[in-house]
Amino acid sequence: MELLLLAVFCLHILKTEAVVGHWCYQSQKCELPECKGPAQWHQIYQDCKEDRQSPVNIVTRNVVYDKSLQPLTFEGYDVKGSAKWDLENNGHTVKVALDTTPKIGGGGLERKYKAVEFHFHWGVLGEPQIIPGSEHSIDGEKYPMEFHIVHIREDVSDVAEAKTKPDGLAVLAFFVKVDEENKNYKTLLSELKNIKYKGQLAKVDPLPLSSLLPPEEDLGRYYRYQGSLTTPDCYRGVIWTVFETPVQLSQVQLSQFAALHFDGKNSTPMVENFRPVQPLKDRKVLWSGASIALPTAQLLLLALALTCTLSSLSH
Repeated sequence: MELLLLAVFCLHILKTEAVVGHWCYQSQKCELPECKGPAQWHQIYQDCKEDRQSPVNIVTRNVVYDKSLQPLTFEGYDVKGSAKWDLENNGHTVKVALDTTPKIGGGGLERKYKAVEFHFHWGVLGEPQIIPGSEHSIDGEKYPMEFHIVHIREDVSDVAEAKTKPDGLAVLAFFVKVDEENKNYKTLLSELKNIKYKGQLAKVDPLPLSSLLPPEEDLGRYYRYQGSLTTPDCYRGVIWTVFETPVQLSQVQLSQFAALHFDGKNSTPMVENFRPVQPLKDRKVLWSGASIALPTAQLLLLALALTCTLSSLSH
């Protein structure tokens, strides 16, 4: 009996030592009380306490319209690659590594950036209710989920090198809302049951990245600000583009994420894997306002037409 208690105690010590100095989400603290939650990340990574942190709450009445924020150019986003994607449970989220062929440019960016991976953040997605889990919020309102496509500068070889630059990363953020089934996500989400536990991988047929996004005509409206990664090491050279139009998934599709766990069997379900919003401080959130040009032009034409009509009537 004493040997059994000693073994249990040793296992507890080993588990505790394994998580001391390890970052986690608040939802993991019950199982791993020694791990460092979001409020403590700065104890391991100093940058997590510095300025320019993400995510933020975007207050729409305070955004600054910037006419230079034209629609982004998406290169290779409509191409379906030949190699299968690796869908991974990395212990924090679901991640898909990309081959850096898709690129973005324009839209106020000073250079091109190449895509390296995409992943998701969410709240509680199962029945009977959804607890929102997007990282960014709009006027204090959150969505059930947020989808990030991470890009690095075109002139660097990997994320580590990108982090040596002041503008090394560019992340595209899309909110996800509950709506009709999105058939483009069907294959990807059907594999989630095969990566329930940390470290598990599944091979997925590749898709054109554009098929996972909102319609192209809706991609001209977005917010832009300077921030950080939303996970440690909280690197502070990220150019954020947060799109207004959300991706649509059905309730059933969102519920498929409920199969995931942060660690191995019997570990905490992977829920609420988001960082709370951070202070904006003196930063400005810019807004593309892309679709306001046409109505304004129409109003000007209408005003001119009315002026001409009234002028002709007065003679």
